[in-house]
Amino acid sequence: MPSGKSAKRLLVLGLLVLAALFLAGLITGGIGTAILQGEDKEPIFVSQPEVHLPPQTIFPNSARDHYIEFLEAEEKEKAEGHGALTHHEEELVAGGPFGGGSWVVTNTMLSAWVTSLLLIGLFVLVARRAKMVPGRLQSLVEIVVETLLNFVEGVIGRDMARKVFPLIATIFLFVLLNAWIALIPIYPVLGFENSHGDLAVHLLRSAGTDLNMPLALALVSFVFVEFLGLRHLGLSYIGKFIPVGSFLRSLRRKDIFGAFVAVFVGFLEMISEMVRIVSFTFRLFGNMTAGEVLVLMATFLVPFVATVAVYGLELLVGLVQALIFAGLTLVFATIAIASHQEEH
Repeated sequence: MPSGKSAKRLLVLGLLVLAALFLAGLITGGIGTAILQGEDKEPIFVSQPEVHLPPQTIFPNSARDHYIEFLEAEEKEKAEGHGALTHHEEELVAGGPFGGGSWVVTNTMLSAWVTSLLLIGLFVLVARRAKMVPGRLQSLVEIVVETLLNFVEGVIGRDMARKVFPLIATIFLFVLLNAWIALIPIYPVLGFENSHGDLAVHLLRSAGTDLNMPLALALVSFVFVEFLGLRHLGLSYIGKFIPVGSFLRSLRRKDIFGAFVAVFVGFLEMISEMVRIVSFTFRLFGNMTAGEVLVLMATFLVPFVATVAVYGLELLVGLVQALIFAGLTLVFATIAIASHQEEH
């Protein structure tokens, strides 16, 4: 072990290296370049980032080529005006980014497939090589699974935990891994170039930044909760949304106001269920997209040290979003079967 003086020297050396990297990033980044050389100059290491909110087409090749030509025509239209476009370019802009293609693969879709294959491969590998005395990888997987299972049991109870655990764990691990692997530096580097030699289409991009993926997860969560409620309460679960019994009892008592309240409360319950889809979707989409933009801007403005700090923040954000999505699904599932448990 190093002595006290050696440890202090290493600490001072590390701080000096960090300070030098921060100063270098500040000078060579977007901020330093704008101050020292003017706003029209590009930084040395990183060019000005371009944020593409819609997913980008990567396969098949014909659809990708059409998409790149569409981007070039759209950029030319913005720069020079509609009259400067050729007839072919006008057709490209009018036809849209997908050019009427029936089915395409986007970079966010490919990222979701990569995440799914990694999860499946990891658990298949651990299951096939499982030992009584676990190795490091098996121990890590067992700790994660056991922690998630204890969390689910603490919310919904031991009897129901085994039934809902597969979906809750899948949602948590998918959202977490998809957010974390998008921080790998190869994501913004790999892609396809346009006719000018610039990177126009990224091969991979976080699926959370595509509105379709959070919406799909939100729909899965919604359908699961409603199915669980119907399975445990039967048709009486629908009475929460269409309170026929309360409505008829109020009419027998000639309580018009009570009948109106019963219908209105059922309507509110139905709206609250549907709003979950919207809140789930835009919460995950907004946080993942904001995180991607933050990483790009930090890399452009102050590279090196500041980027590392932002990466650490995004690791935490990915974990929090996975916990929120899986946790809220678990809570709503618990609420859906709560009245059934109270009856017993």
